[in-house]
Amino acid sequence: MLTGVSPDSDAYREEFFGPVASIYRVQDEHEAVQVANDIPYGLGSYLFTTDPDQALRVADQIEAGMVFINGSLLDSPELPFGGVKRSGFGREMGRFGIAEFANRKLIRILK
Repeated sequence: MLTGVSPDSDAYREEFFGPVASIYRVQDEHEAVQVANDIPYGLGSYLFTTDPDQALRVADQIEAGMVFINGSLLDSPELPFGGVKRSGFGREMGRFGIAEFANRKLIRILK
């Protein structure tokens, strides 16, 4: 876990794979979305909240190809997979060929 990561640090905008988590302290939901979107990558993100309205509102604002709510490792072979920004474009395993090249967002909630 990385804490105290400042915007001038390389770790602030890196896309980590593996057992790495960066923790950012923010004042409110708006600032949390700003921090989440202030990177050049957008494969997937995780959002944890007990408020269903907040979950959908924030998930819609996150610039990522996939947003997983209230759980991790929620991807599945039958779900579209893909990112935006420097994390790729389009989706794999979509139902229609043209959808493979559309940047739609997956929002999945664990209930």
